Amino acid sequence: MTPEQKQLVKDSWAKVLPIKETAAELFYGRLFEVYPEVKPYFKGDMKEQGRKLMAMLNTAVNGLDNLEALIEPLKKSGMAHKGYGVKAEDYDKVGDAFLWTLGQGLGDAFTDEVKEAWTVTYTTVASVMIEGAQYDSAAA
Repeated sequence: MTPEQKQLVKDSWAKVLPIKETAAELFYGRLFEVYPEVKPYFKGDMKEQGRKLMAMLNTAVNGLDNLEALIEPLKKSGMAHKGYGVKAEDYDKVGDAFLWTLGQGLGDAFTDEVKEAWTVTYTTVASVMIEGAQYDSAAA
């Protein structure tokens, strides 16, 4: 991830924060509409789930300059998600819904460069979470 990509993610995230509740609603609405098979993973208050998602994303964005510090928490989160039934292939579904949500929330500010920066960010986060869940070793 380049310094320019990190800055694009930070700058665009600053535009999402004021509408974070709406962004969370858009995200889960899109995720469940396009990938209804993941809905059973989510139990309880979806507003609270949205707050947790936005807090986690905020932590990740604020930690872009010190990615090492994010590795262990992300691995633990990946293991927890595996415990909820999340499969490795579900991360692509979440990424798709998340990028769509950013496009809706940012509008014209969601340029190709911003999309690429977020794609790199999400792919990195998802890869660490998948590694933490140890899907491959569980299948062996």
